Amino acid sequence: MKLVGLLLSFLTAPVRQRNLRLLLVLLAVFAFLVAVFSALFHVLMAAEGQEHSWATAVYWTLVTMTTLGFGDITFQSDAGRIFSVVVLLSGTLFLLILLPFTFIQFVWVPWMNKREAERVPRELPVKCAGHIVLTSAGPIEDVLIERAARAGVSYVVLVTELEEGLRLHDRGYRVMLGALDDPRTYRAARVEAAALLVATRSDTANTNIVFTVREISAGVPIIATANAPASVDILQLAGAGVVLQLGENLGCAMAQRILDAGSHSHTLGEIAGVCIAEAVVPRHLPVHSAAEITERTGVDVVGTWKRGEFAPVSASEGLLLGAVLVLAGSPEQLASYDELRGQGIETPGAVVVIGGGRVGRRVGASLADAGVDYRIIERRAERVRDPARYVVGDAAEIDVLNAAGMPRAAAVVITTHDDDVNVYLTIYARRLRPDIQVIARANLDRNVSTLYRAGADAVLSYASTGAAAIWNRFRPDASLLLAEGLDVFRVAVPPSLVGRSIAGAEITEATGCQVVAVVDDGGPARCRREARSAPLRGDAELILIGDAADQERFHRVYG
Repeated sequence: MKLVGLLLSFLTAPVRQRNLRLLLVLLAVFAFLVAVFSALFHVLMAAEGQEHSWATAVYWTLVTMTTLGFGDITFQSDAGRIFSVVVLLSGTLFLLILLPFTFIQFVWVPWMNKREAERVPRELPVKCAGHIVLTSAGPIEDVLIERAARAGVSYVVLVTELEEGLRLHDRGYRVMLGALDDPRTYRAARVEAAALLVATRSDTANTNIVFTVREISAGVPIIATANAPASVDILQLAGAGVVLQLGENLGCAMAQRILDAGSHSHTLGEIAGVCIAEAVVPRHLPVHSAAEITERTGVDVVGTWKRGEFAPVSASEGLLLGAVLVLAGSPEQLASYDELRGQGIETPGAVVVIGGGRVGRRVGASLADAGVDYRIIERRAERVRDPARYVVGDAAEIDVLNAAGMPRAAAVVITTHDDDVNVYLTIYARRLRPDIQVIARANLDRNVSTLYRAGADAVLSYASTGAAAIWNRFRPDASLLLAEGLDVFRVAVPPSLVGRSIAGAEITEATGCQVVAVVDDGGPARCRREARSAPLRGDAELILIGDAADQERFHRVYG
């Protein structure tokens, strides 16, 4: 009965019904030809003095039309032989149409469609649980998927079109086909057992997704993105647990990179009670080494960012102006650092912001909060908010740059959403002002190194920044993804390190990972400085910082 049901559902599809009607027409034409040729066979054979039954006539017609030609029944006259040729050619031409059509439409196409559909399933296995459900595929999702793979967390990307699903499947994504506004899609994606759902489409689409999922599961964590500030409240009302404005986040982070802009460190997250923060080395910092910072504030300087490269810092090493310090400590220690850093801070010169979109406007607002003068260059006049702060025109034109104050600016922030334009403007700004600080935006991670080579002092990736904001809210106490591609992660002390001290193990030299803190079983985290000479216990955990390659080396070296 099940087979009959499947056959009926296959034949009742609209396309199949049209093909079936065409097949019936072809079969009717074929039967008509067989009947006509059989009758003419009788007439011509009678003219030659041969008598055959109707069964023999049908037999001869089919043998001739299918080109088998047994030769047991033949015509002797020219008229009969010409008739045989006509029957043979008619059968050959007709069968070249009928047989391929039947095979393609009723065998080949269904089989290929079934194979294609199996590559993009419409349902996840019943036992699937603890996975991340992504509602789109893009640069942010790529970083999340890479991070999930390293953490051993499964995922699925929901797609609405089969063609898109096949394209993503061929690129190695795990995909599932379904309408994003259909509750059945999320039931099939086992959303009630998922660890997280991420909605990164338009504000209206995200609202529909969140509201639909909440009708199915009240407990699944949902992180949604919002472009418009007004959408934040609506998404929260729909049921989103966390709503992120990624453009706003990126603008704030870019403003943090401006030399001497503000007097506070920027906290990236917390892991095992240890706050991880970053801060630009200002011109008037009253200390000159990491050891002095630690001595006066208690904050541990884990390392520095300089032109996209992370490097550990020795205690006595001097601090480079404009470098980004990666700090670890308690909130009180970071407050002490902010107080120290704020001594002698001067308001920098004006800043030129290229691009008046969400990111550029947020950069301007952050600079205004810090008392920094700025001008935004924007090509589209309808984006102008405050005419006194905007210069309308193309940033590639020298007159527009001069009108925005480029000759006397302390920094230029390039925020357009086109990486090609950002590379072009970075090279241009660096040639015009070799001494100016250039902060650039990269929309794709692969263009970060290109922008550094073009002359940028700092590059922030929209993909990495957005993925970090999502991941750090998903697993806040297991790992911390930094916007620059670094991970702060925790791992049990390997057996080969038990009884050895951090200073004696030389973990950084062997793996590239830097020890941030040590967490004893049931106890508070001890910073690297406090735990440097103490033997490591078997029930303890290490909090480390390193990129993907460093993590791989750590596991390879220590197991």
